[in-house]
Amino acid sequence: MGEFDLIERFFKRPPLRADVGIGDDCAVWSPRAGHQLAFSADMLVEGRHFLSTVEPARLGHKALAVNLSDLAACGATPQAFLLSLSLPRADESWLSGFSQGLFQLADAHGCELIGGDTTQGPLNIAITVMGELPQGQSILRSGAQAGDDLYVSGHLGDARLALEAFRGAISLPQAVFDAARLRMEMPSPRVALGIALRGIAHAMADISDGLLGDLGHILKASHVGAEIELPSTSALMQTTHHWSCPPDLAQTCVLSGGDDYELVFCAPPLASASVHAAAQASGTRVTRIGRITAEPALVLLDAQGQVVHSRFRSFDHFA
Repeated sequence: MGEFDLIERFFKRPPLRADVGIGDDCAVWSPRAGHQLAFSADMLVEGRHFLSTVEPARLGHKALAVNLSDLAACGATPQAFLLSLSLPRADESWLSGFSQGLFQLADAHGCELIGGDTTQGPLNIAITVMGELPQGQSILRSGAQAGDDLYVSGHLGDARLALEAFRGAISLPQAVFDAARLRMEMPSPRVALGIALRGIAHAMADISDGLLGDLGHILKASHVGAEIELPSTSALMQTTHHWSCPPDLAQTCVLSGGDDYELVFCAPPLASASVHAAAQASGTRVTRIGRITAEPALVLLDAQGQVVHSRFRSFDHFA
């Protein structure tokens, strides 16, 4: 099976909204008047971002999910994406599973594959995604204001818990491991929540490298600080609802685990009802975990409001 046969068989589909899609030198897209386009790119490398044992369908899902999560973080509606694949060989069984998982998530979000590239080499998946939003309504990292309430979506820490089990650092009951592994391999991009928070959230980021690290990007861009109330984070790990995780491990997973692809965002206290309405409308849980402060520092507080010295470090590819 040659390169173009591979594309034709597993990835070419009739164009939906693209002016020109797969099969030409460039994809061509016409944005609507009064709207902006949002772009993001992410790369998944075997051994760094995923294990060789992951099911191809789950990998196809995750490859697109991590990109859709970036669109969610700025409130954009997914439109289209480009896919570049480096493959050791043209394995039809692997390609069938991968494309199935990829397109199942793409179809769920109305996101069209419009082009890309394939080559032979170590397994590497690179996606560039395009979204659309009304002019001037993007939610950026730089809009946080002192006094804002601080929220996270969904649950945190389960992906890191699965990684610790894969590393052999902890033994988990099978049901807990399966649930945590699913969260690691098939994250749910919070696109509907991101769109619902337009005009409500002052700033937002997706949590890919850990809560503290990704919140830190908001604080730096906005020139503010934050206080996180640790008791409010204690129930954020979904798998702890069915299993008693050691407290130190739970805090590490929740605060610096990464691979969650949830949203961390802030909004004024008067917008609390609007935040919860957006959560309900999108079918996504949100939890208030603290507030934004004028003093540019990230502070952790215990149940008595006392400062807890942070020992947590978020993921950094080159640290």
